[in-house]
Amino acid sequence: MGTTKWVIDPTHSEVTFKVKHMMISSLTGHFKEFKSEIETSNDEFTDATFSTEIQVDSIQTKNEDRDTHLKSEEFFGAEEFPLITFKSTEFKGDKLTGDLTIKGITKSITFDTDFNGVALDPYGQTKAGFEFEANINRKEFGLTWSAVTEAGNIVVSDKIKLIVEAQFIKQ
Repeated sequence: MGTTKWVIDPTHSEVTFKVKHMMISSLTGHFKEFKSEIETSNDEFTDATFSTEIQVDSIQTKNEDRDTHLKSEEFFGAEEFPLITFKSTEFKGDKLTGDLTIKGITKSITFDTDFNGVALDPYGQTKAGFEFEANINRKEFGLTWSAVTEAGNIVVSDKIKLIVEAQFIKQ
């Protein structure tokens, strides 16, 4: 059997992150522009390989000044490093491991994974749904900006939760 390609359906998918702000609440942000593909020889995805590209410039956190700061050299350096990439190295159904590259730094990470199955949509397209979640330390990827409030609270936590809700279309 040949390899089947699946491409992400961006209208039914989202790439989000959560980070503690001032250590008292979580801030949620997302990326509007991303591409992702899966290659597999079966609809159970047992031999699947995943690849993803995220446009750093598409970051949104409901605050334009903060988004501009996140794109700057102090954080993502979007001009020099326009993409965040992920390439899988192993998929075990409930775990997806691969190489995440942010700001030119590559580290292996593992996502907890829910494979929600395959379904035919009303337009005759075969779709597959996944949920991925992982925690990373932002400083390991060169995102080292830090500040402390006058009261001594850290403004941004080092721990970032990555959450991806993804629906793929069989090609």
